[in-house]
Amino acid sequence: MPVIKILPHPEYCPQGLEISAPAGTSICEAMLDHDIHIEHACEMSCACTTCHVIVRQGFESLNEVDENEEDMLDRAWGLEPQSRLSCQAILAQHDVLVEIPKYSVNHAKENH
Repeated sequence: MPVIKILPHPEYCPQGLEISAPAGTSICEAMLDHDIHIEHACEMSCACTTCHVIVRQGFESLNEVDENEEDMLDRAWGLEPQSRLSCQAILAQHDVLVEIPKYSVNHAKENH
């Protein structure tokens, strides 16, 4: 079973965490199943960017980014080449290291 290592995030995962999830599970589902309450305003339907993560290791082991996800990612705060919507990033057999950005589009609006 692949391991998702989550880097520390002040709100969602202050100490960082390592969790396991079966292949075929989205990163978002795995985090929610382990009480990491990442935002997912569209209920994981690829219609927002609140579950944006940056995959620091293991990016190539995930499913390919489709056109809908690419279009949504263009709106994400802090977009990087290894960015994914965690609701669309499906685990395979390899471990991944993810960073939850400091802000999502929702947070950026609420905090200003």
